[in-house]
Amino acid sequence: MKIIETALQVLNDEIDGINLLKEFFDSNFEEAVNIIFKSKGKVIVTGVGKSGHIGRKISATLSSTGTPSFFIHPTEASHGDMGMIEKNDVIFAISWSGETTELGDIVRFAHENNNKLIGLSSNKNSHLAKSSNIALNLPNAKEACPNGLAPTTSTTMQLIVGDAIAISLLNMRDFDKDNFRSLHPGGRLGAILAKVRDIMHVGEEIPILKKGCKMSEAIIKISEKGFGCIGITSDDKLIGIITDGDLRRHMGPEMLEKNVEEIMTKDPLSISEELLVSEALKLINNQSVQGLFITNKNQTPIGFVHFHDLIKVLKD
Repeated sequence: MKIIETALQVLNDEIDGINLLKEFFDSNFEEAVNIIFKSKGKVIVTGVGKSGHIGRKISATLSSTGTPSFFIHPTEASHGDMGMIEKNDVIFAISWSGETTELGDIVRFAHENNNKLIGLSSNKNSHLAKSSNIALNLPNAKEACPNGLAPTTSTTMQLIVGDAIAISLLNMRDFDKDNFRSLHPGGRLGAILAKVRDIMHVGEEIPILKKGCKMSEAIIKISEKGFGCIGITSDDKLIGIITDGDLRRHMGPEMLEKNVEEIMTKDPLSISEELLVSEALKLINNQSVQGLFITNKNQTPIGFVHFHDLIKVLKD
């Protein structure tokens, strides 16, 4: 069979498995999510083999979306890691067959210590299903592996259930972009969710002059600050801006003696310090400007960002 044909067959087999999940999300699933939501502890995810790998990812997704969680390998749990589980923790055990021998000790631990146990398997009559407070029973689906042996469709289905749990809890906790950013300060996600306040120039770095100053002073200030523009204030409020374009339009021997308010463009665009860096860059591109002033509710300049600042954050 050709490579592309094989790939498409895998895709179709896994889509068939995913479609079977439409009947999976029932009252049992809802109760499992509510148990986790009401718990005062963490979610302890456990599993062996490919189910274990999926469990690690589910645990990481839960933690990054506002539900504290960590993964415990059941074998390690049997050799001391059970001590990491506290009385309010919920145990989420994953096993396609539901008969994974290695899960025996952690299942017994859950019963002995009254930890809620949620089991995810494909066999409602399995030991795991019968031992769980809530048994989530996945529909039997054809593996994409032609031998029906390598976990493929089954692990995709497990992953989707984990994502569904995590996002359901995210919505129930009103977990927003600010919460998400606090847990993802680094990497590309941190950059996308960074706010203007995190990178803006403040204090003496802000390119501003007061109304009434001469253009000769403004040109020096523009060159000194290096942003290609300067804001004009009156009574500490931003009332105008002078850019390189304004200088070219008014170029002449008399310009240096004029007051800045005679040259400035009135009512310049300004933004809030709460604006996302990615949104600020879109604004700069749409408005064809080089930078933006950040003002408070009184229109007092509290910062400035140049498009180079924004690009650097998103590029890094």
